[in-house]
Amino acid sequence: MKLASLKSGRDGRLVVVSNDLAWFTDAFLIAPTLQAALDDWERCEPELRNLAEMLDHGSAPRGRFHEREAAAPLPRAYQWADGSAYVNHVALVRQARGAEMPDSFWTDPLMYQGGSDSMLGPRDPIPLADEAWGCDLEAEVVVVTGDVPQGVSREEALSHIRLVGLVNDVSLRNLIPAELAKGFGFVQSKPASALSPVFVTPDALGDRFKDGKLHGELSVTLNDQPFGKADAGVDMTFDFGTLIAHLAKTRSLGAGSIIGSGTVSNRDADGGPGKPVSEGGLGYSCIAEVRTVETILRGKPETSFLKYGDTVRIEMLDERHHSIFGAIEQTVTRPLSAA
Repeated sequence: MKLASLKSGRDGRLVVVSNDLAWFTDAFLIAPTLQAALDDWERCEPELRNLAEMLDHGSAPRGRFHEREAAAPLPRAYQWADGSAYVNHVALVRQARGAEMPDSFWTDPLMYQGGSDSMLGPRDPIPLADEAWGCDLEAEVVVVTGDVPQGVSREEALSHIRLVGLVNDVSLRNLIPAELAKGFGFVQSKPASALSPVFVTPDALGDRFKDGKLHGELSVTLNDQPFGKADAGVDMTFDFGTLIAHLAKTRSLGAGSIIGSGTVSNRDADGGPGKPVSEGGLGYSCIAEVRTVETILRGKPETSFLKYGDTVRIEMLDERHHSIFGAIEQTVTRPLSAA
């Protein structure tokens, strides 16, 4: 089952979307918003599934689904916590700045609490007030949970995953060092993130979602040029069950919590840093990583961070080359107040 929110008010209007992303049908008689459905999942899920089946059989009222009309599935969420499950990415970044990586990073997940009061839609621009802040994309996988009790085990945590999707976790790289130096985490360096047009139930993903990992090529293009094609299921040190259990160690989680994987990152076939797509490699899911590799190999970064007018596209295709979650496609612009 695939769910989306069309732009309407602050929390969107819940719709069920066909498997091919061509059609939608309103779900307002079941729940007005996705958050409302998650709050009452035991009642809403079977009714939404029945509506999805009716849509696929052509027996429900339907309209054409246009991704540009979609808001984030959760335009504002009660919680957005982003992990760093691909430790290869962390290791490369620390290597580039000459910092030793503690052994605990391989056994204890990194995670930060992000802002979720305003999640960007899949076609919303990336508002950037100053190019000097070092704007970067980060292509990641997310899951959305139901209510999760404190102290849940990894195995139990997996049963609380309701939906799976993609995110562009925008980062302002040049603001990060000063914030981390304060020893109190990210705030200004982590602006609003963008979510994929649709979120998908784990069962609808089949073997693509197993053992708490989403498997498949995460396609990233930058200004229509291939930038990354890492497999999200490879080199993921901490699966989503582990990430959820980590977050819930000392507190319960409310329905609608969004948990991110961190930047998807694959090692090269020889075990070293990944190569650009243009050189036959799997490329990268963020600019910081290619800059890191350039620093390791040639002593300094060469690729610039995002500039005004740059366009980022993040997507995952199935075996028939059909989009699974729809595409996040964003252009960097000046904020309206600064235009």
